[in-house]
Amino acid sequence: MNDRAAKVQRYTKETQVDIELNLDGIGKSDIDTPNGMLNHMLEQIARHGLIDLNVTAKGDVSPGWHHMIEDVGIVLGQAFREAVGEGRGIVRMSSVTLPLDETLVIVAMDIGGRPYSVVKAVFKDSVIGDMPSDLVRHFFEVFALEAKVNLHAKVLEGTNDHHKAEALFKALARAIRAAVAIDPRITGEVPSTKGTISS
Repeated sequence: MNDRAAKVQRYTKETQVDIELNLDGIGKSDIDTPNGMLNHMLEQIARHGLIDLNVTAKGDVSPGWHHMIEDVGIVLGQAFREAVGEGRGIVRMSSVTLPLDETLVIVAMDIGGRPYSVVKAVFKDSVIGDMPSDLVRHFFEVFALEAKVNLHAKVLEGTNDHHKAEALFKALARAIRAAVAIDPRITGEVPSTKGTISS
């Protein structure tokens, strides 16, 4: 499984994003974006997903954080899709319910080649740390689109905005970890009656 890795670049007039990941890692990360909260959330994906993840992002943030956070989500989704490849032997579907203090979230995903997302999370404040709170939802949406996964994420309980966001990212990490795990009973087989999860 050493080939379940990818390196993707996306350079535009607005941002320059480089991401390298290994789905069979140990949770090491080297994250460098200009947004501290985004860095913290990406570290959660690496640590709790057991994904080795290197992210470097630069760009013009004078109009706000939208382009930066969106583009990191896009490239992360593309790298994930490339690393999964044909998905031979993977579990494919997963669901994780995760607590963080007073917060409880659920994230479910299907790596089936059909991109769709439903994110239900209400935040009290417009900003969490230095990340606009509406970009939590948008990050999940663009990741799902580019990764070609069906992704449902919902905050079931919670009052603290930071806890809600962090719990969602930790649950995403755990869902990824479970879905890309290799099922020894179907090693080498694509987990679909269609014979493909790539399209």
